Amino acid sequence: MKKTAFSASSIASAMFRRLSALSVSVLISLAFPHYANAQAVPYLPEDGPVRESCTSIVVAKGASDDGSVMTAHTCDSNYRTWVTMEPRKVFAAGESDKIYWGLLHTEEPYDMRNTVLKGSIPAPEGETYKFLNVAYPCMNEKQLAMGETTTEGKEELVNKDGLFQIEELERIALQRCSTARDAIRLMGDLAEQYGYGDWGECLTVIDKKEAWLFEIYGSGKSGKKPGALWAAQRIPDDHVGISANVPRIGVIDFKDKDNFMYGAELRDRCKELGLWDGKSPFKFWPMVTTYKSNFSYREFFVLNELAPDLGLSLKDEEMPFSVKPKEKVSAQKMFELYRQTYDGTDMDQVKNLKIAVKRKVRGEDGGMVTVTDSVAPISTFMTRDTRSLLNQLKPGCAPSIRTIAVIQCSYSEIVKLRGWLPDEVGGVAYFAFDNPAQTPRVPIYAGQTKLPAGFDVCGQKRYRKDAAIWRFRETNRVATIGWDRTKGKIRKALSDYDQMLFEDTKALEEKAVKLIKEGKKDEAVELLNGYCSRLSAAQQKTWEELREEFWSLFARSM
Repeated sequence: MKKTAFSASSIASAMFRRLSALSVSVLISLAFPHYANAQAVPYLPEDGPVRESCTSIVVAKGASDDGSVMTAHTCDSNYRTWVTMEPRKVFAAGESDKIYWGLLHTEEPYDMRNTVLKGSIPAPEGETYKFLNVAYPCMNEKQLAMGETTTEGKEELVNKDGLFQIEELERIALQRCSTARDAIRLMGDLAEQYGYGDWGECLTVIDKKEAWLFEIYGSGKSGKKPGALWAAQRIPDDHVGISANVPRIGVIDFKDKDNFMYGAELRDRCKELGLWDGKSPFKFWPMVTTYKSNFSYREFFVLNELAPDLGLSLKDEEMPFSVKPKEKVSAQKMFELYRQTYDGTDMDQVKNLKIAVKRKVRGEDGGMVTVTDSVAPISTFMTRDTRSLLNQLKPGCAPSIRTIAVIQCSYSEIVKLRGWLPDEVGGVAYFAFDNPAQTPRVPIYAGQTKLPAGFDVCGQKRYRKDAAIWRFRETNRVATIGWDRTKGKIRKALSDYDQMLFEDTKALEEKAVKLIKEGKKDEAVELLNGYCSRLSAAQQKTWEELREEFWSLFARSM
């Protein structure tokens, strides 16, 4: 059909062009009256690639409620979501260990498309350790664990001629080491010897006794063979730390071997690269990044939430490396932190986009009554296009403030290590697919040999019914259509499963420990395997039922 000169689209376009900036501002102010009283939140450096990246909180043993050591990781970008428990591997004398690039984007464990064999290193003779293999490998059978965040760093430090990317360093350390110090030393030495070819990274490395931040960067092209700039700092035993895409290690005390580790060539390389004058205090984070501070919104929120008496402020020039929490941190508190979207705080992104609406509901006598609700029809998990539209209509009405829980999360885990328990039970990764604010967690124990069905299939490249992630992701995406109306049901289901998990696992762990002490380790492992699979199946079923309920809700009325 021939298009007329007065189509609906042309009329709408003409009307939009005639709206002045002032009139649009007035419309937004009328629709969202809270906006008129909005207070500006200080801008923090979260533009660029790191906006997609990860959050890793680390809790030392004296800061936890039960003496455990904890860390965590949110994989907040388009990385693979398949998960396996990699078995031990046996190397003969003289064998090589192959090093690959591109493993973060494969679709299944055997999928080697678009990967590159970068090189190899000598393999250790004998048997390696079993480990939980996520995109960034996270825990082995000896209760050694890691979290990861990309800190990016200066572009001139990147040298793609280096052999290693961070995920292969993690894999090798988990296969070969049982303590955090050994893992850090091995990863640092290998990167110095063979070269580090990745952008800047921070690993939170923990074992049954200690917690560390390990930061690593390339050494640029200074005329020498590729090396690495790396340092590690220990989290004090009664403290909590965090890495959220900004380097955190400050002045390094090269004499304090108990609390610092570093590369043999760190100072020489930094002098050659013009990062250090050789005289001033050796302050690491300003050398390797272009950021003007050592924190962003997430670091501030977590440190301030756990240590409110310190009076930390977004306007501070620098955050402390770690803090002593006012109250001991539990696994439940870690669950809560990783679901944070700053609701009700100054950093709440939708606090100024709430409106009062009148609804008719059925009263106690069966009749219909009118009630007034305050709702936020725009979700924290709004798309970038929606945010751009709102901010074009009224600059600043939908600030981009990076929350801990984000919709682009691939998966996350919260790892807890307990040295007083057998390794098979002591190490547990509370794992969740997709947005951590919307998906329940399932415990994966260090002793497990099997994971639930569908965990070994990636759901990032396409929609796959055989990928476990889509049981949750599909419901979570539907829920965001009307988040103000669905979040209560999601949060209730999360709370119910949290309670079930912690109640069930107390008895489960006691039974598994008893079996191990009786010499029935295989039975204990099967017990752990079975519980993980049954709980995951129940969670997936619940989320499928929620999806159907949400579609029915939206079909009736939005």
